[in-house]
Amino acid sequence: MKDTQKLSDEKIIELIRTKDKELYVHIIKRYQEKLMRYANYLVNDEQHAADIVQESFIKAYINLNGFDAKKKFSSWIYRIVHNEALNLINKRKRQVSLYEDKDFDSGIDIEDDLIKKELKTRAQDCLNQMPIIYKEPLSLFYLEEKSYEEISDILRIPVSTVGTRVKRAKILMKKICQKIK
Repeated sequence: MKDTQKLSDEKIIELIRTKDKELYVHIIKRYQEKLMRYANYLVNDEQHAADIVQESFIKAYINLNGFDAKKKFSSWIYRIVHNEALNLINKRKRQVSLYEDKDFDSGIDIEDDLIKKELKTRAQDCLNQMPIIYKEPLSLFYLEEKSYEEISDILRIPVSTVGTRVKRAKILMKKICQKIK
């Protein structure tokens, strides 16, 4: 099947279950970048984020028969990434690390790139200081452009709670960013 771009995720999953397991590569291509971004916002480490996403794709593939086709696949796969990230965060809390190595890009950047990177770094610093219960819905809503309903499915909390947490997260983010300045 060559024209999978027009098919919904759920239709592709149905085809994977019944006919062509090779179509899973199209699911990976659709979600790889988005899930990497989400995982990286949660764990703030690109290597760990890549591991989380890879493990999540494997778990999703193994458990495709457990996916309820009446629901959105995107919510299901984001939930798997969410759980994997929480597992890593909890594991990190148990293992106190004294040093954190950071890789810095070498090369000359233009002034605009530096400004953008500075703003992104500041926003990331603010986001990283937030408790996970506020960080998750905020990053899903603004960075991943998920609806409150989708966030509700991913985090398994009521839609009204999503709204409350996003609102509180915005207030908290503003306070944190003002302190950092």
